[in-house]
Amino acid sequence: MDELGIRNPSLGLEAIGFKDLDVVRFNFDTSELYEESLRRGEAQLTADGALRALTGQHTGRSPKDKFVVRDAATTDQIWWDNNKEMSPEHFAVLRADMLEHARGKSLYVQDLIGGADADNALPTRVITEFAWHSLFIRNLLIRPDKSALASFAPRLTIIDLPDFKADPERHGCRTETVIACDFTNGLVLIGGTSYAGEMKKSVFTALNYLLPAKGVMPMHCSANVGPDGDAAVFFGLSGTGKTTLSADPKRTLIGDDEHGWGEDGIFNFEGGCYAKTIRLSAEAEPEIYATTRRFGTVLENVILDENRKPDFNDGSLTENTRCAYPLDFIPNASKTGTAGHPRTIIMLTADAFGVMPPIAKLTPEQAMYHFLSGYTAKVAGTEKGVTEPEATFSTCFGAPFMPRHPSEYGNLLRDLIARHDVTCWLVNTGWTGGAYGTGHRMPIKATRTLLGAALDGSLANAEFRTDENFGFAVPIAVEGVDTTILDPRSTWADGNAYDAQARKLVDMFITNFAKFEAHVDGSVRDAAPGVPLAAE
Repeated sequence: MDELGIRNPSLGLEAIGFKDLDVVRFNFDTSELYEESLRRGEAQLTADGALRALTGQHTGRSPKDKFVVRDAATTDQIWWDNNKEMSPEHFAVLRADMLEHARGKSLYVQDLIGGADADNALPTRVITEFAWHSLFIRNLLIRPDKSALASFAPRLTIIDLPDFKADPERHGCRTETVIACDFTNGLVLIGGTSYAGEMKKSVFTALNYLLPAKGVMPMHCSANVGPDGDAAVFFGLSGTGKTTLSADPKRTLIGDDEHGWGEDGIFNFEGGCYAKTIRLSAEAEPEIYATTRRFGTVLENVILDENRKPDFNDGSLTENTRCAYPLDFIPNASKTGTAGHPRTIIMLTADAFGVMPPIAKLTPEQAMYHFLSGYTAKVAGTEKGVTEPEATFSTCFGAPFMPRHPSEYGNLLRDLIARHDVTCWLVNTGWTGGAYGTGHRMPIKATRTLLGAALDGSLANAEFRTDENFGFAVPIAVEGVDTTILDPRSTWADGNAYDAQARKLVDMFITNFAKFEAHVDGSVRDAAPGVPLAAE
């Protein structure tokens, strides 16, 4: 390898099958990847020093184009109802064709780590066609010490070639876009999409497959810890507030999206954050906003004005505008990426129906019920084809990334909650005063106040009512919060319309949970919501 980090491919990638590559740039740093991205016309420099890239037609993940290789090792381990299968033969052809596509090209390689806990870390090599993709994944995963790079031995390899177009008939996939995961051989192939988030979610998916066998719970959650060591995790899908609500200046940020919970406590899978920026402001989210004005941050699909200043209110390309930055860009970020066992679990939902209260206390049985249900709303732009929020159930708050059956994750979580006496809350960051289109988003100030009271323990001393729709405990009054907002029905102009909407949502919960009933005990089944039938 020369002084610029450019390596002959025969010294590293030939074992995978790459041949006749032009140049391979190993472990370029931020400045070098900026230069490469700008030289190749892949991205633009913003007025504030960030790098802005556009992803073309794919402005979100493509979950329908994600496949898992079904072989002797995975056939009895994967939840095939949720994961599309690809034959080993089709994967082999896809791999060969992608390697042929790379012939004569220049590639970028980053050697990184998934998992801050050394006992559960996943060394990952990411090979990309685009320089800005190399910077993105360098920001998002954990960067090992330079001294460790010479002996780096990946257990997972990701090959990301956006210009490659898959052939559904030849490769056993659905479209020209493909994300194919071979867990047995530790290889992920990504083609036909420039959306960088596919890389990071591939690492998460791999860890979700590997860790449960070791008794470690992988979680789609953000996490932070208070000055007294009181750790908290925040479950939730994209757009529910994981990143925003965990970036609390009074608490140390562990991470914003993916964590494990093992014998010694919780640990971040990543070394960076991937935050939504649509309507981002310095007033509402100062820590995240500040990262967008720094050298090293990647802005994805953010519109720039004539002076190259980001316009975070412009969603003309997508509502799913993003920024990717190293974790240490957040002033109060953890240097270790680890914390002890959590004292509090927050389950975030963006209720598009406007039925859920802003916060509710859950029993352990209700916590498992809502974890397996994973109710929220898909936020516009997060997935291709989603143009406005729509109600959905995503088990474990991350079904697209869960290779194993939800009961495996649910049972792990139940046991950990019981073992460590964790308090659980359900928080609605969605709509109030009506459903989407009529009501409005829950005020973030109210959400932060309620969360603060939950985390410091004071909310447990409030007076509670039992919600007639869901059976969980809802505070009647909380200092600093409009009492009206705590009773969703009172925020609607038409109480009867609220009742009808509530019944509709309860029915959706019950219908969705039917597939889990055989996998949980009676106490969890009894935690299901229910609305008494009106008298005839």
